[in-house]
Amino acid sequence: MPELQDQPTILLVEDDPALALGLQDALAFEGYRVVHENNGQAGLDAILGECPDCVILDLMLPELNGYQVCSKARQAGATTPILMLTARGQEADKIRGLDVGADDYVTKPFSVGELLARVRALLRRRHPAPESGASFRIGDVIVDVQGQALTRDGQRMDASFYEIELLRLLYEHQGTPVSRDAILDRVWGSKAMPSNRTVDNFVVKLRKKLEPTPEKPKHILTVYGFGYKLVL
Repeated sequence: MPELQDQPTILLVEDDPALALGLQDALAFEGYRVVHENNGQAGLDAILGECPDCVILDLMLPELNGYQVCSKARQAGATTPILMLTARGQEADKIRGLDVGADDYVTKPFSVGELLARVRALLRRRHPAPESGASFRIGDVIVDVQGQALTRDGQRMDASFYEIELLRLLYEHQGTPVSRDAILDRVWGSKAMPSNRTVDNFVVKLRKKLEPTPEKPKHILTVYGFGYKLVL
């Protein structure tokens, strides 16, 4: 059975090359998958497209500053924890960052140990994906992860490994759009060769099992030109 890529993904949006390299090394050493962007617009695109588990966001960035990136990400529905990283230490700056949607705030200079501890705290607070043996509910359907089955009103429907893992990923990011590329990477793995059409085909199968009216889904919603969003 294929292994689900379960490394938490940390998006680092930082335009200082030396600082970015040091943080990438520290995060990778802790076992995180790190995605790095060096400007605000690319960072915003990555928040919405990569579906990271946590964002480390510098405040002073080219194109869009950290306040703008955070605000626009929240307006687009992103629920990813965001840790603002900045040289500014004034109380008003911290309040503004929290007001636009940041979850935490670290002022430069900082210790890498403190930063990593704050990242771990944010990851603990994030809505977790069900464990391998757990079950969860979508509408009136119970998803049995260990048994690889869906149950509605006592009637069991078998589900494939990929169907269950796709549902787990959407459940982890419930309410937030997940791109087709992110689904392919997390469920099938970067070494596999499926296409975006593969994701669409699996969604069609799941809608037939989950949705009261598959033609008018209310749980697995299409985000046109991007991917899918789960609504419980």
